[in-house]
Amino acid sequence: MSVDMNSQGSDSNEEDYDPNCEEEEEDEDPGDIEDYYDGVANDVEQQGADAFDPEEYQFTCLTYKESESTLNEHMASLAATLKVSHAVAKLVLVSFHWQISEILERHKSNAAQLLVEARVQPTSSKHAMVHSSHHCAVCMQFVRKENLLSLACQHQFCRSCWEQHCTVLVKDGVGVGVSCMAQDCLLRTPEDFVFPLLPSEELKDKYRRYLFRDYVESHYQLQLCPGADCPMVIQVQEPKARRVQCNRCNEVFCFKCRQMYHAPTDCATIRKWLTKCADDSETANYISAHTKDCPKCNICIEKNGGCNHMVMGFLLFPADFCWMCLGDWKTHGSEYYECSRYKENPDIVNQSQQAQAREALKKYLFYFERWENHNKSLQLEAQTYQRIQEKIQERVMNNLGTWIDWQYLQNAAKLLAKCRYTLQYTYPYAYYMESGPRKKLFEYQQAQLEAEIENLSWKVERADSYDRGDLENQMHIAEQRRRTLLKDFHDT
Repeated sequence: MSVDMNSQGSDSNEEDYDPNCEEEEEDEDPGDIEDYYDGVANDVEQQGADAFDPEEYQFTCLTYKESESTLNEHMASLAATLKVSHAVAKLVLVSFHWQISEILERHKSNAAQLLVEARVQPTSSKHAMVHSSHHCAVCMQFVRKENLLSLACQHQFCRSCWEQHCTVLVKDGVGVGVSCMAQDCLLRTPEDFVFPLLPSEELKDKYRRYLFRDYVESHYQLQLCPGADCPMVIQVQEPKARRVQCNRCNEVFCFKCRQMYHAPTDCATIRKWLTKCADDSETANYISAHTKDCPKCNICIEKNGGCNHMVMGFLLFPADFCWMCLGDWKTHGSEYYECSRYKENPDIVNQSQQAQAREALKKYLFYFERWENHNKSLQLEAQTYQRIQEKIQERVMNNLGTWIDWQYLQNAAKLLAKCRYTLQYTYPYAYYMESGPRKKLFEYQQAQLEAEIENLSWKVERADSYDRGDLENQMHIAEQRRRTLLKDFHDT
């Protein structure tokens, strides 16, 4: 890696409902290399135990109609078993996250209690307290009996008040959550009760959309695609924090939390980390704009590529150092572990609160700087990937081989992005990890992965200086390190 001198220091189907239609579209990260998980397998063949891919995960992309068919199939089967209406069966399924085996077990042991827990039937005591009246409990008007409506709880309200209640809630985006108007009554309203009360087709269509959203989000095997204006649903057999990708909009996300994929960090930890980064935004802005001084000549420098191996060959005494720690790069072959590991102060608990606060900030900055650095490297290496594609195209146009002959260069850049993305997410994991033997093992594997990624980055940026076998061997080593770390530390 050389350095730069710094003088300043698709259209939706009409039949598909889009549960995300009111969400704002997020800007795509300009540093992304599209589909870098795909198309590199042939160049990194794994043998024996190394062939195990800890990220392998089976999933299916469903359209709205396919999702609705799956949901209705479960609903119809359960309704027949429980001897309830389809609308009530859906509420039971939502309450128990569509875990049909659990519902059937509960039904077998206590059918009445099942409906109480699903909030479709009141407890017997509450039911007994209800007294017949021709007055609406909301507007207090005398109402003819045929204009009084109630759920199974027998809390009676006039049709006009029910219409207003349902209309307001649906306009606010409520689906399954429409409930009885009586104070302290938690009974949910079945959809066949609500639909006739909505005054317009537009409102009924919104309600139908919100119901579908709630049904999918409550289903333990389904997730809505978070892509903008995308109506697709991802289906899995076993819900895990794994990488899935929509085949319609190509959105990549974690199945469990629907956020950006974050292995090896778990969903709860990455939420804490991102919240902390947002809260410390001024610190993050400082580091983002921060340049560094060359350890030999003190010239202000910034990186112009993803590799952390810095070379300043134009100096009288050339510098060859690590961007992160500014140490001599020659030591990083065996001591990279020291560069990526934070050294805890064992006596900090006995020091003042101010000293502990400074130590906490120091620790956060250590991990955040490395997190941010790998994010920037991904963006810079995306530019390298673009240059490689242009170079391959130029060679093909000049009859210097076919696209297939040179595709290994593109695959090397894609694998580099894949490995660096994983490495970036090891730093939140390490930040929150408790000290001990397991953390030491993690830091060792993290350091091994980091060293091989930097070797791969160096070779990708100088691909013409290395033969194909050398580059593919480095790809294999880096991917092996990545899989080893995920196998031991990725939440299963």
